[in-house]
Amino acid sequence: MEIGSENLTIGAFAKAAGVNVETIRFYQRKGLLLEPERPYGSIRRYGAADVTRVRFVKSAQRLGFSLDEIADLLKLEDGTHCAEASRLAEHKLRDIQEKLADLGRMEAVLTQLVCACHSRRGKVSCPLIASLRQGEEPRDAGVV
Repeated sequence: MEIGSENLTIGAFAKAAGVNVETIRFYQRKGLLLEPERPYGSIRRYGAADVTRVRFVKSAQRLGFSLDEIADLLKLEDGTHCAEASRLAEHKLRDIQEKLADLGRMEAVLTQLVCACHSRRGKVSCPLIASLRQGEEPRDAGVV
């Protein structure tokens, strides 16, 4: 689809950007995308710059940035504030690393509980349910 200069209806704009119309409206309410003026008796029109901006937002979301963080990145989108953008990315990277560490701990605990469930014999209470009921993690999981 060729994107003309400020010639897209909201539906065509959404299609060109790979999102739905409600996403466009949501981004406008959040201040991530400007709502163009409505010419008297006509409909709003969008252009290539708007499509690029929505694609920027979607790319940043795929990297885990929140909408507030994306708003900060959009203030830097002229490309001349690399140090500031890098600081935002470093902060996001630390967040992701912390989440990965948390997921690793969760995986270790659940692995131990699943193994305990599979190895139980007789009419012993389910180790997973017992652990959750007690609000404790397995003691020998090596996890704090």
